[in-house]
Amino acid sequence: MQIEKNKVVTMHYSVAGADGAPIEDSRAAGQPIEVLVGHGGVIPGVEKALLGRSQGERFTLEVAAADGYGERQAGNLQRVPKKYFRDAARLRPGMLTALAMKQGGQRMVMVMKVGSSVIDVDLNHPLAGRDLCFDIEILGVRDADESELAHGHVHAPGGHAH
Repeated sequence: MQIEKNKVVTMHYSVAGADGAPIEDSRAAGQPIEVLVGHGGVIPGVEKALLGRSQGERFTLEVAAADGYGERQAGNLQRVPKKYFRDAARLRPGMLTALAMKQGGQRMVMVMKVGSSVIDVDLNHPLAGRDLCFDIEILGVRDADESELAHGHVHAPGGHAH
């Protein structure tokens, strides 16, 4: 079965910076990831490279920043009250942390400065502006079920409660 929009892909991947320094490896984490193709579950450069491929393929891929996490936005800094951070007292400049979003969910941000009641953060994705190198192995391809298509993401076996 070939990969196209609305297929679920199970894959292992590793990603490194353009300098070869490792960033993340699903094999080291102990399990592959599953992605619903065409719904923004992976960066655009990886999604484009998956299209037309099949189970069992393994390939390497270079993704430019623009097709990855985007270019860094110089003015993407924000001052946020400490109440939006879990464990705000332990945060220091240079640390990555999760920021609770008003509309729900979280966003990873880089701490730039810690004040008495606010924290200055860089809202750029930590990998923004970086060219990346991927090693991808496609372990499986299947049709997405109606619930996954309706929600726009893969569900674990047995369904998914929202």
